[in-house]
Amino acid sequence: TMKNPVPQAASLLLEKLMLLVHIRPLPAGSGGETPPPAPGYYDTSCFKRGDLLEVPRTLFIHFGIYLGENRVAHLMPDILPVITSDRRQIQQVVTNKRLILGVIARTASVRVDTVEDFAYGGSILVNHMDRLFEDQVLGSEEAARRAEKLVGTTAYSLLWNNCEHFVTYCRYGAPVSFQTDKFCETVKMIIRDQRSVLASVLVGLASIVCLGWAPSTTLPTILIPFFLWMAG
Repeated sequence: TMKNPVPQAASLLLEKLMLLVHIRPLPAGSGGETPPPAPGYYDTSCFKRGDLLEVPRTLFIHFGIYLGENRVAHLMPDILPVITSDRRQIQQVVTNKRLILGVIARTASVRVDTVEDFAYGGSILVNHMDRLFEDQVLGSEEAARRAEKLVGTTAYSLLWNNCEHFVTYCRYGAPVSFQTDKFCETVKMIIRDQRSVLASVLVGLASIVCLGWAPSTTLPTILIPFFLWMAG
């Protein structure tokens, strides 16, 4: 049987909306990628092996696990591992084109980069999420080892397997994404807001499709407001 193209298109739309978490801004008038800061730009002496690093972006946050010796393991969408097995090419800094194609192909890699390449000039927060997990924090060495075991190609999903799922699994033992949950809550609020018909229809469609893959316990919560809006 053929798959319905509408759910796939709506899911892709939602993932592109959230893609800004990774995309790096290009300098005005430049056709190339922004170069990362020079080595030594960050003081890594305050980082410990197993630390969870956060880099706030314009709209979202990128996450990684510090492995020591100026190395960070982090998950990024990337098409190149599907095309080639040349590790030297794959290890090069992921460009925006590679990233976007990785999102479309739903392919990512857990890669190890320098702190400079990981953060790309952004400010870094250390273990900021620990306060949300209280006694669930695993040992630092256990977190680092989990990250190292996952290095390599993996499936990518905005809702179910992104960079935040990766780090929360490594450091806290459970893959969760608070920023994805927050985005879904925002989607529900937009659906309930009947003042913007077009926005409600578009976001409602994307939500139904994406959350249709969610556990059944969360599905009615999203669908009911949408169908109430449609009925109204």
